[in-house]
Amino acid sequence: MRDDELRRLLTESNPWWTAAARGADPTSWVAGNRTLRERTRYELGYRSGILADIASAEPDGRLVVLTGPRRIGKSVALLDAAADLCTLPGLDPRQIIYVPCDTMRGRDVTRTLTLARMLTRSLDQPATRPRVWLFDEISMVSGWTSALKLARDTTAFGDDSVVVTGSRWAQSEDIQGNLLAGRAGASGTHRIRQLLPMSFRDFLTAAYPELPTPAIVNPARLQGEDARAALDALQFVVDDLDLAWQDYLTCGGFPRAVFEHTRAGAVSDGYARDLHAWLRRDVDPDAPINTTTTLLRGVGDRMSAPINLTQSASDLGYANRPTFTARVERLISTHAALRCNQVRDRGERVVGAHYKLYLTDPLLSWIPSIISPGLPVPDYTRLTEAALGVTLARAIEALDEGRWLSDDAIGYARTESNNEVDFAPVRVPVAGTHSLTVPIEAKWVDAGWRGEARVIDGKYGRGILATKSVLDTDGGVWAVPAPLVALLLA
Repeated sequence: MRDDELRRLLTESNPWWTAAARGADPTSWVAGNRTLRERTRYELGYRSGILADIASAEPDGRLVVLTGPRRIGKSVALLDAAADLCTLPGLDPRQIIYVPCDTMRGRDVTRTLTLARMLTRSLDQPATRPRVWLFDEISMVSGWTSALKLARDTTAFGDDSVVVTGSRWAQSEDIQGNLLAGRAGASGTHRIRQLLPMSFRDFLTAAYPELPTPAIVNPARLQGEDARAALDALQFVVDDLDLAWQDYLTCGGFPRAVFEHTRAGAVSDGYARDLHAWLRRDVDPDAPINTTTTLLRGVGDRMSAPINLTQSASDLGYANRPTFTARVERLISTHAALRCNQVRDRGERVVGAHYKLYLTDPLLSWIPSIISPGLPVPDYTRLTEAALGVTLARAIEALDEGRWLSDDAIGYARTESNNEVDFAPVRVPVAGTHSLTVPIEAKWVDAGWRGEARVIDGKYGRGILATKSVLDTDGGVWAVPAPLVALLLA
């Protein structure tokens, strides 16, 4: 892009600069912003709050990477942060720099750093004032981490607060090495943050506000006395939570999908097709449209067992295993799928073993049957296992940054008789030390649960069997309804 194009982009994207210069209300732009206005059409009051700490503080030099799937609201989160920053009494709105990166190339990022500082140079009299930079969808720009690293190391940009967002966690960009190594940031700050579809807890708050929710417990304390007391207190709403869980497994956690399901009883075909288009663009843009449908259906049908990539490639009509594997890796890098590796008794990964693969939102499993009527609908048992796996991974990521993106959040175990325990113990921080999570087996049953618990009982002598509606906390293995397990975790 030419300098004049970049200058125009920056000026138009930062209307609060002009308002501040004229002494006008720096938040007047909010009412006319198309992205924020569009949100008001499809919302139930849900706000992620993922950048609340950034939005409520003056620049302190921290750098935060916000990642997550498309259509989840990363741009909205950035604009909300900008609006909140505009209200801070000690911050000049011209210290806030929002940069939409969709149409940029590598050199444009470097040039933007220079032009944006020049456009706001009036702030730097008599001394340089730090900025808050909000880079939207920068992950599609090749070489962006190197450009930001150089600026952080050699210019005043190193004193600024920076938030970058992206929908793809590209292995070609050394985010850890270029941007996070040696930069601890503010105390207690999560530098890598994932904006994911609404959790079951978020879903209840938006769609079933009348239902009570328990306090979250550490996954290593899932069979502790606090958890037992919380479960006992919620026995009277088990049936209500079961129905709400089925709703969640039907519409998932994309905010617009939750709105449509709550208001109209179903997710619209149009929104399902919108999500399908995102996946096709990021996962397989040059293939026929039905290829993405086949991929989603193939993964969804295999979520409850380790996936054999060679056999699956053949069954789903891919030319070879590498082609199929590349599509799976893209699903993972765009946050549409989560890998669950086989682990040993202390949580160490079994190198070379088959892994499980979970779609990260229930709605992704429904897309094939929505846009191609006549295809089978998803199985609720598989959906339950996937939803619990994603919830557990979120809980572990919240305790130990980077676990999700390094494929080290959750794992399954094999027994001597070659059975599987869905979520084996893995290490997590607990009160300044480490412990192992409580093992979990997902069995969406409402009767005969003790027979289903034999595998996890034989392997560990303890654990949680996630049922449909049975609650029993006697003995080494507890039967706990899946929605209650999800609520205790995150």
